[in-house]
This record gives sequence, C-alpha cells and structure tokens, in this order.
Amino acid sequence: MTTPTPNPTPTRVLIIGAGFAGLGLAMALQRAGLKNYTVLDRGTEVGGTWRDNTYPGCACDVASHLYSYSFAPKFNWARPYAQQPQILAYLKHQVDTHHLRPHLRLGVEVVASRWIEERQLWQVQLGHGELLEAEVLVNAMGALVKPSVPALKGIEHFQGPVFHSARWRHDVDLTGKRVALIGTGASAIQIGPELAPRVQHLSVFQRSAPWVMPRHDQPYGALTRWLYRHLPGLSRLNRWRIYALNEVIALGFLGNGMVRGLMVRTGLRHMRAHLSDPDLLAKVRPDHHPGCKRVLVSDHWYPMLNRPNVSLVTRGIERVTRQGIVTSDGKLHEADVIVFGTGFVVTDFASLTAIAGRRGQDLGHQWMQAARTHLGLSTHGFPNLFHLLGPSTGLGSNSVVFMAEAQANYVLQAVQHIARSGAVLDLKPAVQAASYTALQQRMKRTVWATGCRSWYQTPSGRIDTLWPDFTFTYWWRTRRFDASVYDAHFVHRPPWSATPAAPSAMATMPTSSSAPP
Repeated sequence: MTTPTPNPTPTRVLIIGAGFAGLGLAMALQRAGLKNYTVLDRGTEVGGTWRDNTYPGCACDVASHLYSYSFAPKFNWARPYAQQPQILAYLKHQVDTHHLRPHLRLGVEVVASRWIEERQLWQVQLGHGELLEAEVLVNAMGALVKPSVPALKGIEHFQGPVFHSARWRHDVDLTGKRVALIGTGASAIQIGPELAPRVQHLSVFQRSAPWVMPRHDQPYGALTRWLYRHLPGLSRLNRWRIYALNEVIALGFLGNGMVRGLMVRTGLRHMRAHLSDPDLLAKVRPDHHPGCKRVLVSDHWYPMLNRPNVSLVTRGIERVTRQGIVTSDGKLHEADVIVFGTGFVVTDFASLTAIAGRRGQDLGHQWMQAARTHLGLSTHGFPNLFHLLGPSTGLGSNSVVFMAEAQANYVLQAVQHIARSGAVLDLKPAVQAASYTALQQRMKRTVWATGCRSWYQTPSGRIDTLWPDFTFTYWWRTRRFDASVYDAHFVHRPPWSATPAAPSAMATMPTSSSAPP
C-alpha cells in the first residue's frame, strides 16, 4: 500500500461507486442543492456493471422502461429489453444532463475506509496514497464486482485464451474456433446464442439446469417508437404495467403456489416448444423450484441447443489439459478458447468491503458472520455510513434501479438531517437485531429457502443477499427517514451551503410521490 499523503481532501458526502445506485444518489443530492459531494470509481468511465460487461449479447433481463430512473424516463428505447451499449449511453447522458461530471473522480481505487473517532468523520485512502475525508460515506459498490472464476485443476496448462465474461477479450477472434463456455447463468445464456453461429463448435458446460422463460424481445417497430416518443404517458403506463407484472411474479417467489405453478408450466412449455430430443429435454429440466436459483429469460437459448455445432455437457469437470476440458466420464472436450460465464462473488464480503468502523470493527469480516443491517442501509458501529444495493436488497424479480431510487431517497433525507443538525448517526443495536431477525424469518417462507444451492447463499446456506418481500413494501418503509432508529450525538461543524431543496427525491418524480414506480 502506498504511504498516505498528508492533509486529507475534505468533502461532505463521499460516494464509492458510479453505477446506477451511486449516480442516482448523486443526482438526488444535486437536485436538492447539496453540491459538496464526490463520487469515486475505479473505472475510467461511469456505468459500473454496464461499463464492465461488454460481452456479445450483453443486455438487461428487466424491461427497458422499468430499468431506468423514474425521474429521468427514456422514451426511445430500441426494444423491450435494452442492450448494454444503450444502457451505458443512457447513464452517460444522465450524468451530463444532471451536471455530475465536476463531482466525479474516475480511475481511482479505494483501498481502505476508516472511521476517525477523534474527528467524527470518515477517512478514505486511495490506491495512489491520497486521503479523502467526509462526514458521510456511502458504499455504492454493488455486488456484481468480483468475477467468480472456478479453480479448475490444470487450467494453467491450457494452450489457448481463458477469460471471464466480465473481462471480455475483444482482441480474441472466436470465428471458426472451438469454444468451451462454462456456466449456464444469466451471462452465459446471452453469450451462447451470439457465439454459436460463428464458431466451429460450442461446448456448453452446465452444472445445473436453469429455468428459462420466454423473453419476447423483438425490436420496436416505427409506430411503437413514434408513440412512445410523442406520448410520454404511454411509456409511463408501460412502466406501471411492467412493475405490476414483476410484483405478481414475486408472489411465486414469496410462497404463492398458484403463481409458482404457472411459472413451471410456462417454463416447460417454452423448452418443449424448441426441443424434442428426450435426452436433451432431460438435461435442461431444472431440479428446483422457479426462483430458487435465478430465473432467466431468453428466446434463443433453447433453439441454440438444437444446433449441430453445439453440445450441452452435464458431466462435472475433472481437469483442464492443453487441448481442452476432461469431464468426469474421462471424455476430452477439445477447445481453443475457454470462456467463464460463471457470474460474480456476491457473498464474500471480506474481499469486497474494506471498511473499518468504531473500535476498528471490520465491516467485511463482520458481514461474513451475518450481514446484519437495517433495511440494507445502515450497520451498527459504522456512524454516518450508508449502503446502496448492499445486503438484503437484491431481487429475484423486478428492477434493482427501483430499489436504488428508494434507498437514494432515504439517504438524501438522512444527509439533509445531518446537514441541518450536525448529527452523527449510529444505528441502534436493538433495531439492527430486530430488523435482521425479522428478515431471516421472512426468508424461511420464500422459494430461496427450499433447498437448492445458489449464488444467493453463503457457504453455510444463509441468505443475506435478497429482499424477501415485495418491492413496494421496501419503498413504503424507506419513503421517510427515521432518525429514531439511530443513536445520535451532535458535532459543531461549518454550515452546509445548499439551495432550497425539495423534501425528497421521490417528491419530484414524474410518476408521482404517492406510488412506487
């Protein structure tokens, strides 16, 4: 670690992460007139997940009109499900529209953050040694940061390129190559159909079969695009429709047997419409309830499996050789390139979070025992620290942008409270304990606790990643900042300069402050 520089650079609010969540909070602060904030990101451009993932076919699996800020609707989406370049362009446009560029510090690595008790503020060290100080620290790094790469025996001997979907090698031409695609998750089912038509052979290595639902993702026609562009109310109505449909789907995840049965019938009908080979149908039939593992959406995955140059491998991987991959039956699957479509590490908090609170408490190691928070927003022992899209706020359905907006609204109100009063807020331990216990009790009644192994879970089987309820209940519980859940003491600081502010970010949303989307 570089030796820290003296004379730390001060700011009022420091946001770590320039993805949807961090930028959404920055926009909320900007609109409220609170201009003394800084957004840090290790990337050289904004975008987070949508900057880092550039693999072929990369797109969102939440419909476009809902996967955007409600206060900044986009009316000219090209298709129902936006592709990566269009989402990234949308985020860049919002950064410029909301004049966030002067507040961004990109291409900087945060190596450590610690609470300085004597000064009652946060000190953040950057990779090149610079120190920053802030009264409020916001962890908006998100979960889809660290690629999950299985430790395969012999991988170092493979003679060709090896890379993860989140670190796509655009310098490697896959045309006419034999490609081994490891994984059948959300990234893999987008990559596979893009590669299959141009590679010599595609070997797909499946550990467990996912539920795949139809996507219905045809590009909008000229009339539809014209209507959305000239009738903004139609786009907002579509946003409500998508939101309501996703909340109905959530019923199945939360224990409703009728909705879950409908999902099973839809998934089976979808696979049988494209596949007829009994052996292949047996391989793609999931062995878990829909939602226990992430439900995927694709119109092209099953048709791809019918191609003569595609093979679905369900035997476990034993080792990697120079020529390819050997499975547990001793068969060598020759390959020129290995691509990992194996997702991200989302439960190894110790490696993702280097934040030290009061008395040197290590947040990452503390969360490895149990990620106890209140609504995923605050943790006891870490004053004036807030999380966006942290523990217990991930979703099995619906849009995380919706969750990020609800959290940004709450954090904005917390910052306004701190600005007015000089408060230092530390979550009450009793509130944290009750909140976490209630969440885990609710989790036991969901599909995620029905016995399958998924990336939602820690190695011990605990689920600290997901919100086990409807998103509108989260919105309702975070619509107003509640100072009573915090122990507070007050520090005399210079007054914050701010223009008159709206009471909350939600209050100026075009969709109305009285309703969630």
